[in-house]
Amino acid sequence: MPEDHAAETITPPARIRDRAAIRAAAWMVGTLVSFIAMAVAVRELADTLHTFEILFWRSLVSLVATLGIGAVAGWHLLKAVQLRWQIGRNLVHFLGQAGWAYGIAVLPLATVFTLEFTMPAWASLLAILFLGERMTLARAVAVTGGFVGILVIVQPGVMALDLSMLIVLGSALAYAMAHTMTKHLTRRETIPAILFWMALVQLPIGFVLALSPFGDGWTMPSTLNDLFWILVVGLGALTAHLCLARAFSIADAIIVMPLDFLRLPLIVLIGAGFYGEALQIEVAIGAAIIMTTLLYALMRERG
Repeated sequence: MPEDHAAETITPPARIRDRAAIRAAAWMVGTLVSFIAMAVAVRELADTLHTFEILFWRSLVSLVATLGIGAVAGWHLLKAVQLRWQIGRNLVHFLGQAGWAYGIAVLPLATVFTLEFTMPAWASLLAILFLGERMTLARAVAVTGGFVGILVIVQPGVMALDLSMLIVLGSALAYAMAHTMTKHLTRRETIPAILFWMALVQLPIGFVLALSPFGDGWTMPSTLNDLFWILVVGLGALTAHLCLARAFSIADAIIVMPLDFLRLPLIVLIGAGFYGEALQIEVAIGAAIIMTTLLYALMRERG
C-alpha cells in the first residue's frame, strides 16, 4: 500500500508538468514559425523597401490587429498604466528592430540569429546593473559565454570588423534593454497593451525616418507579393510575442528556452534552401558556445 500511496501523490503533479511542457512546446512552435516567417518576410521586402519603411508597415499592421483585439475583448486591455515606460521601452525596441531588420537584409540569416542569441547575456548584465539583481555563477557563465561567442564570430584582429555585425550586436543590446523594461511593464500592464503601444509609438518613428535623409525616399508597395510579406511581418511580430508570452506563462524557462534554440538550425535550413547560404564554421562554433552556456545557466538558475 505505501507504493500505491506514493503513486497517488507523485504521479498527478508529474502528469501536470508533462501536460504543461506539451502545451508550452505547442506555443513555442507558434513562436518559431512567427520569428522565421518574419525573417523571411524582411529578406523578401528588402529588395523593394527600405528598413524604416518595412518597420512602418509592420507597425501599421500590428496597430490594426491590436485595435481589433481591443474591439473584441475590451478597450481596457489596451490602456497604458505606465505611459512613460511604454514610450521609453518602444524607443529602445525600435532601435533593436531596425538593427535586426538591417542585418537580415545584408547578412546570412544564421549569423543574425546567432548574434541575436546574445540578448539573454546582455539582459542578465543589465538586470544586475540597473535592477539590482545579483550576479550568480549561472549568470556569470551566460555573460561570459555570450561574449566569447561574439569574439569567435566577429574575430577582431583576424578579420576587418564588419559594421553589419556590430549593428546586429547593437540590436541585441537594444532588445535586452527593451526586455528588461518589459519585465517592469508586465507587473501592471497587459500583453495586449504592450503590443498596442509598441505599434502606436513605433509607427510615426518609422514614417519620419523613412522620409528623412536616413531613409531612401518613400516607396509604396507595388505588388501583391509585397503586400503579402508586409502582412507576414506585422502579424508575425504579434503572434511571436503572444506565443512566447503564453509559453513562459505555462512552463519554466528551462523548458521554453531550449525550444527557442531550435530557431537557429531551422533558419540555417531556410538560408541554405532558399538563399544558398552556407553555415560558416566560426558562426557554428560561436553559436554552440552561446547556446551551451545559456542552457547551463538556465539549469543552474532552476537549481
